[in-house]
Amino acid sequence: MDMATLAPVSLAEYLNTDYEPDCDYVDGVLQERNVGKRRHSRTQALLSARLIYEEKNHRCEVVVEQRVQVSPSRVRIPDICLIPAEAREETTQTPPLLCIEILSPEDRWSRVQDRLTDYLKFGVRTVWIIDPYSNEAWIATPEAAARPVEDGKLRCAQLNLEIPLADILPAD
Repeated sequence: MDMATLAPVSLAEYLNTDYEPDCDYVDGVLQERNVGKRRHSRTQALLSARLIYEEKNHRCEVVVEQRVQVSPSRVRIPDICLIPAEAREETTQTPPLLCIEILSPEDRWSRVQDRLTDYLKFGVRTVWIIDPYSNEAWIATPEAAARPVEDGKLRCAQLNLEIPLADILPAD
């Protein structure tokens, strides 16, 4: 689907429509997400499995490609997010405990930065950005812009969670 040629849609229409693959909703415009390459998918699977193992310890649920309404006119779809265990919204409308973006080769940092800004303004306390193609990662918080993971460990202070980057990157 060529999103650039689509007419603006209302939030209600977006929320009541299934897109394949799903897309972000930004101020009435549908934005494609880069998904589907093997390293991206494998990283998403490995990290999801690791986080699911941690759910009970951290009283949260792992959701994959969940719609998160970050403002009245924006819905983002993180690759993975952790939400409070008691959350039952079909479209998440309270800040996730952690949002995770896994980069694809086509991703541009300016678009990633727009997503980070939306998450942090919404109240997400930690965002992980993982590039499975360069084996790099960054952590963003409201207190600090995206900073590189230099010791090889992804951390989320709010959840007292630490995961070695090497554990969730696919082997070549």
